[in-house]
Parts: sequence; structure tokens; C-alpha cells
Amino acid sequence: MTQEQWGQLQKDLLATVGQNSFSNWIEPLKFARIENGVATFHVPTSFMGNYVSQNFGELILHKLKAVVDNVRRVHFQVSANLSARAAPQARGAEPAVSAKPAAAINDDMPGAPLDSRFTFDTFVVGKPNELAHAAARRVAEGGPVSFNPLFLYGGVGLGKTHLMHAIAHELQTKRPDLNVVYLSAEQFMYRFVQALRDRKMMDFKHMFRAVDVLMVDDVQFIAGKDSTQEEFFHTFNALVDGNKQIIISADRAPGEIKDLEDRIKSRLQCGLVVDLHPTDYELRLGILQSKVDQYRLQYPGLVMADGVLEFLSHRISTNVRVLEGALTRLFAFASLVGREITLELTQDCLADVLRASERKITVEEIQRKVADHYNIRLSDMIGPKRVRSYARPRQVAMYLCKQLTSRSLPEIGRRFGGRDHTTVMHGVRRIEELRVQDGQIDEDVEMLRRTLEA
Repeated sequence: MTQEQWGQLQKDLLATVGQNSFSNWIEPLKFARIENGVATFHVPTSFMGNYVSQNFGELILHKLKAVVDNVRRVHFQVSANLSARAAPQARGAEPAVSAKPAAAINDDMPGAPLDSRFTFDTFVVGKPNELAHAAARRVAEGGPVSFNPLFLYGGVGLGKTHLMHAIAHELQTKRPDLNVVYLSAEQFMYRFVQALRDRKMMDFKHMFRAVDVLMVDDVQFIAGKDSTQEEFFHTFNALVDGNKQIIISADRAPGEIKDLEDRIKSRLQCGLVVDLHPTDYELRLGILQSKVDQYRLQYPGLVMADGVLEFLSHRISTNVRVLEGALTRLFAFASLVGREITLELTQDCLADVLRASERKITVEEIQRKVADHYNIRLSDMIGPKRVRSYARPRQVAMYLCKQLTSRSLPEIGRRFGGRDHTTVMHGVRRIEELRVQDGQIDEDVEMLRRTLEA
């Protein structure tokens, strides 16, 4: 068949399917060849090839047979040299489509680009995020899981987006056959509005219902946007009913997202909901140590004094992004001025970051939280009674005051019924010992610390 004959067939197809379907699905096809009874067409994306095969394949074959006698079937092959024009895009191939490997998982699908830094190898695991990491690893295997959706939530800079990207990277490697779409809720809304405006809602529905794994970041963004929520709900149901995996992230639990429809909250809660807790000291230190290993390759010869990482891990406690940014600035500054990274240099270079990250936790707040946790009266905890049911919470509170405030030992002692600074020192040391010996005490202290730092 010649290109001229294909051009005439296109006119026939236009008259049959209409202008909208023709522009989206038929016009982008490029006739390549006919060999052994197989007519091959080049398509911009594997999604388009799959869609055209399912919805227009028989029609095209029928038209072809009227021109070429020996055609038995049609085949759609992805060509890297074609652009998708107005057609929706997605990654992955079904058996009917021969897809070339893409350079990145989002090269030809309606998603956001992935950050190459955000992999499982670069994700530092600690107590606050170990469950989220394990669940993400399980989903990234690409097989059937017992929880759908996986819902990850937590504050800024705790690793939600890192895990989402890591899942996508892992699926790209292990299951390149899957259509995986990662995008933000804002991008989902934008594509929905665009489809409404261009009168291409059926294309939008087909595009998102054809994926195998849908990943939506910051889903709280669609709260209060009724039409977008409606379409998201139907997309969600269609994918779950088709045993397709969904991974969602947000800055809070589903039930706490204001203006999110109850039916969506209910759907989001039917899978595994995992909280990424605020980082603890050990996890922050581990993250910094991992970053230092990378920076030493970039800044060979730089020397870092003992105690700098420990200092930063204590002082910048709420946001990992700020913590990593501070270390980046520190290494760049030390390299430019040619000096060793000392504690003094760190304090000078990061003065503004450290001021912004100063703990605003008060002794009184710690006392109230500890008393509530142990279900005792505040007056008993700071009073003179020395029975163990009051003494142990008192020591925990003293320990947290020492760790989380800038108050001196004598000042802390005065806030605990006028006790001597040596009493405070003894209480702090005792809790340090018990954290090693008693798992319950360690868990109590860590939970109280996270609550106070959140």
C-alpha cells in the first residue's frame, strides 16, 4: 500500500469516526509497511497504540482489506520520532503494542517528571518512617497487594514524595510492562479542566482508566473542588474494581482533610493509611551522614570537625528539606572560603536557618504533655512527693526539658518545685540509662519528643 492510498483511507476513516476522534487517534498514525500480511503503523505512544488497537483496529483492518488483499491484521509500533500531538499520553505496553524502552518512566505518559535522586537507595530508614518504607517497597514489587490504596501522609519534608518517586523508579526497572502514572493532584485537576474545555472527557477517562498504577501526590489539593473530586472518585473506583494499584499522598490523614467529600475519605481509608512521623534525632543524623558521603565526592579535601552533624541534628528538627539545604549551603560555603567545617563556621554560616529553627517549646508545655501522658496531675509531678508513679514522669519531663529547651539545669530545677540542679542532672542521667534498658521508657520518651516537636 502506498502513502497515497493511506491518505485516501484516512479520508474514509474521517467520515466514519468524526473529526474529534480522527484528530485524536487516526491522524497521528503513520503508515510504515505491510509484511507477511501485517500492516504496521507508527504511533507516538504505547497508550495510543493500545487504545487505537482496541477501539479502531477492526475498522482500520476492514478499510485496509478493501485496498490490499493479503492484510490479516494491524500492528501499532511506538516511534521515538513522533510527537503525540493532541492525543493523551501514557507509558507501558500491552501485548498488542511493541513499545521501545523509555528513558524515564514519564517520557510518554500524562505524569510529572521523576527526580533521579529520589530512590529507595537514597531513602534513610528509621523508626518514624519504617512502616511507610516497608509498604512502599511492597507496592514497588508490582505484584498484587492486600492493601489498595496505599495512603501516605505527613508534614512537609518527611519523605512522602521521595517514597512516591522511589516506587515509580522501582516499577520502571522491575515491571516495565506496566502503565505507571505519577502526578500531583493539581496536575490531575489541570488535565481534567483541559479535557472539559476541549470537549475530550472520553479521552481523559480512557487515559486514566488505562493505567496499571496511579500515583497522586498532595491529594488535599482537590478538596473543595467538586467537579474534580467527582471525576477522581470515579477514576478511583474504576481502577480499584480493575485490581489496579493506587498510591496517594497528603499532608494529613484522609479524615482530617477539610472539604474532601465523605465518600472519597471513606475510599481512601479502605486501604493502608501510613503516617510518616516527624524525624527523630537518630534518623536526622543518619540522613546527614548519608549526605556527607555524597558531598565528599563533590568537595574532595574538605574536613568536618566532630560534633557538627550532631549539632545540626539537634537544632534543625522539623523539616528534612531545611536540614539537607543547610548542609548543602555549609559545604558550598566552606569550599568557597577554603576552611574546615567547624562548629563556629557552622553557626556563622547558618545563623539565619538556626534562628528560624530554634525550638519554641517551653518547660510548661513539656510538663503538661508528660503529665497528660502518664495520667497524673501536674501539681503532683512538680510537687514534693517522691513515689515512683510521680518521680519517673518527673525525670522524663526533666530529661525532655534538657533536650528540647535552652534552659539551664538550675532554671529547670526551679520550674520543678525549686529543686537543685544536681537533682535535675540525676534525673536526666537516669532517663538516659533507662532508654537503653527499658523499651517502654524509650518509646514513651520518643513519642513525647515527636509530639512536642510536631
